[in-house]
Amino acid sequence: MKPHTKKTDEVSQTLARIKADALALVCGLIGGAGLFMMTAWLVIKGGPQAGQHLQLLSNYFIGYSVTWPGAFVGLLYGAMTGGVAGWSIGRIYNGIVNARQK
Repeated sequence: MKPHTKKTDEVSQTLARIKADALALVCGLIGGAGLFMMTAWLVIKGGPQAGQHLQLLSNYFIGYSVTWPGAFVGLLYGAMTGGVAGWSIGRIYNGIVNARQK
């Protein structure tokens, strides 16, 4: 069995952690931009019942609708939801890594 050196342990501990703040930022950007683009696509597409399923988000996101103003509201809600999800995933992951390394 190969003994672990101090340098190997430091590298494995450094690589194992996720920066929760950075993950929150990236997930927030993806969530906000994604919801904005989906809403904008449906507004541009138009039609008698465009965005019927996406409109259901208005049950959770107050002020959201499949309209241009709703796209900007969705941008904010998507960014907040994505940011919270990314931060939570990062914190939970780091907690698990810390528990396994003890």
